Amino acid sequence: MTGPGATTRRAARAPLARTLALARPVSQRLILATLLGAGAVGAGIGLIATSAWLISRASQRPEESALALAIVAVQFFALSRGLLRYGERLAGHDAAFRLLAELRVQVYRSLERLAPAGLPAFSRGDLLARLVDDVDAMQDLLLRVAPPFAIAAVVGFCTVTLVWLALPSAGLILLAALILAAVPLPWLTGCLARWREARQAAARGALGERVLDLMQGAPELTVNGALEAQLAHAAEADAQLTRVSLAGARTAGVGQGLTTLLCGLAMWGALLVGVSAVRSGQLAGVLLATVALVPLAAFELVSGLPAATQTLARVRESAARVFEVLDAQPRVPMPAQPVALPAPPHHISVRGVRARHSAHAPWAVDGVDLELAPGRRVAIVGPSGAGKSTLASVLLGFLAYEQGSVTLNGVEISRLAGDEYRRIVGTVAQDAHIFDSTLRENLLLARRGATAQELDGALDRVSLLDWSHGLADGLDTEVGELGARISGGQRQRLAIARALLADFPVLVLDEPGEHLDTATADAIVEDLLEATEGVATLLITHHLSGLDAVDEVIVLERGAVVERGTHRQLLRRRGRYADLYAREQATRYVDVRSE
Repeated sequence: MTGPGATTRRAARAPLARTLALARPVSQRLILATLLGAGAVGAGIGLIATSAWLISRASQRPEESALALAIVAVQFFALSRGLLRYGERLAGHDAAFRLLAELRVQVYRSLERLAPAGLPAFSRGDLLARLVDDVDAMQDLLLRVAPPFAIAAVVGFCTVTLVWLALPSAGLILLAALILAAVPLPWLTGCLARWREARQAAARGALGERVLDLMQGAPELTVNGALEAQLAHAAEADAQLTRVSLAGARTAGVGQGLTTLLCGLAMWGALLVGVSAVRSGQLAGVLLATVALVPLAAFELVSGLPAATQTLARVRESAARVFEVLDAQPRVPMPAQPVALPAPPHHISVRGVRARHSAHAPWAVDGVDLELAPGRRVAIVGPSGAGKSTLASVLLGFLAYEQGSVTLNGVEISRLAGDEYRRIVGTVAQDAHIFDSTLRENLLLARRGATAQELDGALDRVSLLDWSHGLADGLDTEVGELGARISGGQRQRLAIARALLADFPVLVLDEPGEHLDTATADAIVEDLLEATEGVATLLITHHLSGLDAVDEVIVLERGAVVERGTHRQLLRRRGRYADLYAREQATRYVDVRSE
């Protein structure tokens, strides 16, 4: 799969070209925005030119009729400049926002394909920076990069031509100044900015990661006295981003200063040759102010180009980072032509499955067999690192298996569409996400059309009904971010109720009692086994209490099955399971004595 450090060839080769390709559906709006922008700049130049001529001509006290056309032209250029600029902003931002909307949809679709196994390739803070800052930066290609260069080329040619017709030497001076300001100067600032923007994009990601860790881990950091150290790390990341940004601002300042210098030289050069031309009779005196001031207005065309090249460097880096996400390959490839889901009842059969997390890693699951028929309940136990959660990822279609088979009613799950398959096989993970919303909304995620009776039924199956009815706001009670306003046991039961409400034919329960005290974990497992009666259930746990209610217990070590049988059978064998059970009971006895 492709990760942050392994940009795909296509993204590395042409991130800007790919961004422009995404903008093809809004190309007409972009062309319209560019034409309106060219008209606005042209109107500004026309305003300066006609105003200068009008003032010079008025100083000669001609008949009023001789000035009428110029007065109308000044009014026309003044009004049209504002209207055209407004139209350019409207059309340009409309195109940019349409591009961003489409781009965000593509990014979220890519994340949906990657989740959850592929997302760890990107750190959370860095991924957030890509989704927000980098995606937003890509609109600048349409707003602050492409239009200024196109407008400068078109309007600059027309302006130089008009000045040339009035005074060829002044036209040459203006042409030379505009070329210097439009070509070597932006190229220089672009070269200075290119490497800096790469550092700035990485620094934004690092800062986002630090801030996100601080926000989510603040309670633990405070309790353990590590908050100050983490704040110092975040401050250093912020200082690094500030240093890179200040260096970019200095580059932009140098570019703007050189542009202003060229503008002044062009104006004074045109004035000098204009004075000489007036003295020799080559240029009418009334046009001198126009020839001298038009370069001043014309430099509006190129004054933003150095900044545009800096923006171009930032857009290139941001686009490359976004395309890394878009081009990342899911851990489980989707079939080109998925097979239709088999009809119920659904039965999952696992035969000799071997899976690992990377090509050169040891087998995390090594030759596992199991059966999940309707109503059958199987428990997977073993020490940490035995491969229990890896097996769950395989069954959920989140991790590809390299050998063996996993079939749903005889159909290999690799031939099924992932989204459709996961409507059959659901999960409750040890870190199931509780959204910062109400109890009702967290439940309705499983089934949007669920009735109040169905919601109460799901809560009753996990022993939360009386508790929820006792709340002042009932199901409209806010649970807080990650369920912070309810207890750990209530969070886990709420996640289980959500899965039960979804009515999955096959349910994978991955350490439902993890991070909870022993009594709460035992109660949750007991309620779970009762609530999932009649559902094909795979219970992954290291709590061995209550497993006499399951049909089969499978003991894993280093990915392989070392024992299997019922709870009673395994205890009578006095093997690995019996050892684990004895240790757990001894630990419980010590905990009770200490209380």
